[in-house]
Amino acid sequence: MSCTVLNRLALIPLVFSLSTPAFAGIRLITLPPRERVEIQLDHARVTLVEEERRVPLTQGVNEVVFSWANTSIDRNSIQLRPLSGPGKVEVLSVSYPPGQNALTWQVSSEKAGPALVRISYLIGQLDKTFAYRAEVSHDEKTLTLRQYILLHNAANEEFGTAGMWPGFGERIERPIGVNETRKILTARYTDVPVRKTYTADFARHGYLEAAKKQLKIPMHYVLQNDPAHGLGDAALRFGKARIFLQDGHGGAAFLGEDWAAFTPRDDELKLFLGVGRDIIVKRTIDRREEIRRVGNLRDYDVVVKYEIENFKDSSAVLDIIESMSALRREILGDTGRDVEWETLGKASLNGKLDPERTTADEIVAQVTLPPRGADQQATKQTFTLHIRIKNEW
Repeated sequence: MSCTVLNRLALIPLVFSLSTPAFAGIRLITLPPRERVEIQLDHARVTLVEEERRVPLTQGVNEVVFSWANTSIDRNSIQLRPLSGPGKVEVLSVSYPPGQNALTWQVSSEKAGPALVRISYLIGQLDKTFAYRAEVSHDEKTLTLRQYILLHNAANEEFGTAGMWPGFGERIERPIGVNETRKILTARYTDVPVRKTYTADFARHGYLEAAKKQLKIPMHYVLQNDPAHGLGDAALRFGKARIFLQDGHGGAAFLGEDWAAFTPRDDELKLFLGVGRDIIVKRTIDRREEIRRVGNLRDYDVVVKYEIENFKDSSAVLDIIESMSALRREILGDTGRDVEWETLGKASLNGKLDPERTTADEIVAQVTLPPRGADQQATKQTFTLHIRIKNEW
């Protein structure tokens, strides 16, 4: 940092005067450079900057003028705190010249000499976002996850080498230039187990081809953010993730991008890969039978059928999700009431429910699909879900 200090954000000039006329007009010609800068990036909307400077004071009362231009500083947040000095140093008052981006501190010093002071303020247009690079092994069993901070400095100011704390992990120290974006690697996780999932969820994703009743099948890589799975140091922040697949020959193919959601510890991060074309799921309502009970009260006996073909050369696991409220709307329309339901009979999907993920509204089942045969043809599998929707009127 040059001794012109802050360039646009400057202590200009540091004027010192004693209350006695004999010392009036003393003026500091060479401005003191920053000795230390710390930037707090842990808040989502504001950034705190703290800088330390060694300021030569005269004995008595000094006027220290702090001025800035073309920089989004919150003037009400600016503070000066003496850290050490030639005897006792105190800030007596602060005043704001009208119509200026400046303020003046009156600082008393017991003796003449240099004083180390800390100036802090909130500043705009200096913030961060997060980004990730996920490189998946050729067999799609593990990945390497790199986490980056993208530091965006549009504050029209050069901060030199500054310490930064992003709100988690270790302190980072990097130079920060004028109007630059700097990409900083903050974490690297290797051999992270990964699951590739295929999901049939009509309520959320709808049809790929409505005329054929063929469902859209999104694909995801799923990571568990906990220490047992190589992650879990902290929550994973929201940010853009670029996804690559190792080609088995030392290179990596780009698969796509997704926005990684904020993922607390012990939760799952899902990275979207696109819509699968080699797993075909046809969903139809195979039965819709009304059962009268008392008065206008009715139950509905419903069977949902899934015809599935896997055209991949490897086996795959398919999650089938069925929303009961969405199924009721499909059968009866929107009644505005909470749905009551139960599973019935020995339908093939009823025995494959995932009890940990099934909720009061959603049934989650998981089926394993064999690879296609040597003749390149898929074996069609048919699964049914038998539901009774209860107490409708």
